[in-house]
Formats: sequence, structure tokens, C-alpha cells
Amino acid sequence: AVIALGEHSFGLPARIIATTRIGDGSVVDIQRESQLGGSVHTRGVMILSSYVAARYSAREPLSLSGSLVFEQTYAEVDGDSASLAELCALLSSLSGLALRQSSAITGSVNQHGEVQAIGAVNEKIEGFFDVCEARRSAANAEGSVAALQGVLIPASNIRQLALRDEVVAAVQAGHFAVVAVQRADEAIAWLISEGGEPPDVTACSARMDERIRRRLREFARLRQRFAGVSAAERVRRQR
Repeated sequence: AVIALGEHSFGLPARIIATTRIGDGSVVDIQRESQLGGSVHTRGVMILSSYVAARYSAREPLSLSGSLVFEQTYAEVDGDSASLAELCALLSSLSGLALRQSSAITGSVNQHGEVQAIGAVNEKIEGFFDVCEARRSAANAEGSVAALQGVLIPASNIRQLALRDEVVAAVQAGHFAVVAVQRADEAIAWLISEGGEPPDVTACSARMDERIRRRLREFARLRQRFAGVSAAERVRRQR
């Protein structure tokens, strides 16, 4: 999120939580349900839901229900610049693959998984950088080693970058990373891989896809079994 105070604005990182379970293919936008989400944000959730359904369940019903929420946010959330992060969180929950928590994500995503430009890219990067610097100072004081930190942004936003000198210096020193992505697969690959080297996007995508398809098949079998039990129970009661 970006907070504006007079002529100044700054980025404020937020944590997104996703859950998945057996269901009928719906993804609940908790912000919207609690009247804390705008229509553009809800549209973004619908778009990413369509992407998941088209990719993993094009020829059969999607036996999945999910929910997405911005944790501990009490003001209205709007815009679609978090839809890439929400998609990554949803796929992480469904696959069981953890995402690295030292990276932030900003970007809109369309129904084909293409990452689209967003506004205030500099404020968002610098806002997360400031949080990372505070945590890095605390880690140094404790004698612990901080993980590589950074922000994933849409590749189409590269030309808008005008970062503070200290952010540029941290990137050049290898303490902070600004990673440009064109597709959701690239973001997922970065988030489930370890280290700071560019990941093998094809291998990471195949790994996640295999786990998700296996989980969805399990959901479908369980849903059919429960449906069969319910049908048999209705017949028994009618007798």
C-alpha cells in the first residue's frame, strides 16, 4: 500500500494470507466481504481466480475453495497491484510450497499470467527497503545473518525506476534485490527457490504444477465421495 501525507507518500508493506480447501471453485475476497475492499481489488481477485481455473482445471470442475486477506489492515484496500502477490499466496497454499518471506511483491496479473505495470513503484520498493534496513540493523545487533531481501516488480515498470541512492547502493552491494518479472511463473520461481541466483523457471513451475494437480485430484476424489454419500443418504431418507 502507498500512504499519502500532504506532498509526501511512502510505501507500507502488508502481509497477504491465503487458505485453500475442498470446494466449488470459488475464491473469497475477505476484504470485500468485510466491506474493506474496493471494486477494483475484487476485480483483481476474480481475474487471478480465472487464471487458476484455466490453468489447472480447464476440462473439469475445479474442486477448490480459497480465501484471501490482507492481515491486520483496517482501512479500505483497492486497486489490483497486489493481485500478483495474492496469486502467489494462493498457489503456495494449494501446493504446500513455502514462499521466501524476505521478498515483497507488487504487480497486477491478467488471466494469462502476464504481469502488468502498477503505480508508485518507487515508493513501494523504498518502503520495503526501509523495513528491511531496520530488520537488518536488529539482526546485526543480535549477531544473526539476514536473508537476501528484495522486491519483485513488473518488468514494464523498469523505466519508471528512480530510487534513492542508498537503495541503489544496497542493490550494487548485493544486500538488496529488485527483480523484474514478466510472468507469474517467474515470480513463483523466485519465491520458492533459495539463494540469490536466477532460478530455473521451467523446473520450478513444473514442480509447483505437479503438486497442485495432485492436490486438486485429491480434492476431486473427496468431493465425489462426499457427494455420493449425500446422495445415498437422501435416498435412504426418502425410503
